[in-house]
Amino acid sequence: MVEKLKGFLSRFYIGLIILFLYAPILVLVALSFNNSRSRVTWGGFTLQWYGKLFSNGQIMEALVTTLVLATVSALIATVIGVLGALGIHAMRQKNYQIMMICTNIPLLNADIVTGIALMLWFVHFIPLGFGSVLLAHITFNIPYVILSVMPKIRQMNVSLYEAARDLGANAVYAFFKVILPQLASGIVAGFFMAFTMSMDDFVITYFTKGAGVNTLSTMIYGEIRKGIKPEMYALSTMIFVFVFVVLLAANYWPAKKAEIQKTAGYEA
Repeated sequence: MVEKLKGFLSRFYIGLIILFLYAPILVLVALSFNNSRSRVTWGGFTLQWYGKLFSNGQIMEALVTTLVLATVSALIATVIGVLGALGIHAMRQKNYQIMMICTNIPLLNADIVTGIALMLWFVHFIPLGFGSVLLAHITFNIPYVILSVMPKIRQMNVSLYEAARDLGANAVYAFFKVILPQLASGIVAGFFMAFTMSMDDFVITYFTKGAGVNTLSTMIYGEIRKGIKPEMYALSTMIFVFVFVVLLAANYWPAKKAEIQKTAGYEA
């Protein structure tokens, strides 16, 4: 009886957590098909908000800006972060610890402090705009890449690199053929982490963007005072579905690949 009660309470607790996490998203999805601007009245099923979404120049411009900003900043942060992680790993223990502390500070620092500090720094050298936002996003993305790549560097088999050099490969060739493949999963994880953080950021973007530049987060903040347009429900639903499909593929493909390799091994 006690075990059944524990099992019931465990399932109830998990279900409650899932409900609180996903119920707002389900409401958002439902509102994207609501033929009424009201958030409490169901006016029937419609796809008109999806049609209006692609004809809304303001939203599409903010979406393009957000995607370009996230992609470029993530790519640059990934390159710098990988090289930085390799350099930190090669340091002596004392310098290694100092650099890791410096790397963790931006992660622990409040976004509003980082945003104001970067704004005060940028206004002395460059006009606030897309360039300043890009530099700000690269700055706070680099630590995430370093922390994603560093565990893979610790697991790396350095003997393979040394063997490649002994067999005549130069440093650049050995780096791309031996080192990078071993770090690939950490690099990909760091890139997507940086991309996600850039897409999601509001505070730092708000303080460094200047006039005339809007990402989705800053545009939504500006729209709240006038009321959120139903087109934003449609856009949010599309982003959620895209992320959900990517997560399914990311979890399904490795398992399918391992199954294929296992089957091929048995046949051999």
